[in-house]
Amino acid sequence: MSDATPTLPLARGGVSVERSSFSPIYTLVGTLIIAVFFTAAPWILPASWVSILSNFFILVIMATMWNLLAGYAGMVSIGQQGFVGLGAYAMLYFAIKGMNPFVAIPFAIVTCAILAYPITYLLFRLRGGYFAVATWVVADSAMLIILSIALLGGGTGRYLPGLSNLSPSQLNHYTYLATWVVAFVVVVATYFILRSRLGLVLSSMRDNETAARSAGAKVTSTRRLIYVIAAAGCGAAGAVLAISQPFVQPGNAFNLNWAAEMLFVSMIGGLGTIEGPILGCVIYFVLQQSLQNYGAWYLIIFGTVAVIIAIWQPRGLWGAIRDRFHFELLPVGYRVRDKVRVKKVKKQKRSETPPASVVTTSE
Repeated sequence: MSDATPTLPLARGGVSVERSSFSPIYTLVGTLIIAVFFTAAPWILPASWVSILSNFFILVIMATMWNLLAGYAGMVSIGQQGFVGLGAYAMLYFAIKGMNPFVAIPFAIVTCAILAYPITYLLFRLRGGYFAVATWVVADSAMLIILSIALLGGGTGRYLPGLSNLSPSQLNHYTYLATWVVAFVVVVATYFILRSRLGLVLSSMRDNETAARSAGAKVTSTRRLIYVIAAAGCGAAGAVLAISQPFVQPGNAFNLNWAAEMLFVSMIGGLGTIEGPILGCVIYFVLQQSLQNYGAWYLIIFGTVAVIIAIWQPRGLWGAIRDRFHFELLPVGYRVRDKVRVKKVKKQKRSETPPASVVTTSE
């Protein structure tokens, strides 16, 4: 996740283009520290914390994929819970056929990607609110199809086989590690996608699709690719969800609350940033754990916070932090920096600083 992009001079006078204002070494070292800590978490943290972290990473996967779809590609979906459910039931199907559930995770991901591809030919005929409602219809249709399959338990659901040979502590540890690895891969993959040429196309599409088309961008194929990637990511979340909650049931796997949580944490943290959905997930779980003894109050407070931020800070909390301090942990864009002007401003500020006052005391 290094952002070691060389500074490119544009013109005389010290003007340059750069990714970030601080060294990429800091990002690399911070990433390694975080990776080591979360990998070792099952052995250094209480079991209750490990379970909370598992749920946290599942939501991070969903929110990151929803943000990629809506925040970068401009496709607002309220039906991504459909691919969460399909991922969970793909996991159940492969486990019933004798595959180890942990080995079946990539197969469930590929299954969701394959199913998403033909769906795009229906959805991409629509725009705006019509597209959003259509994604919801697709999710409900997928749930109705699953309900009709007796092999998968129908409406009552079915227990995920292949986990009975593990002790509760082993199952907790392996489930956490699988969830953490999937979340890490999803965030890293999203980072590199957005730093690539594809990321530039996404930004241009989101800002002005007509201008992007006129500039030669392949808008439709790019939108289709991002939709398939987001579906695969949500399918990955569904697969690890099926392992963490081994009784796979349509009402839980296809729950509309998944879409609501993806949307709200992305809005609070900041759409169009990688860090935003992660920050939103942190706030969500802090409120949830702090107010868990007060029933659904954390949902009321979380919804209130989301409304306030949507009105007063549409770019989210991380967007406010980035605009105020010009700081990014995972920079994916470029900024133009006039070094001569920055030096003049700093020099002017130093010259305007009043001398330190001398305090005298009388005996």
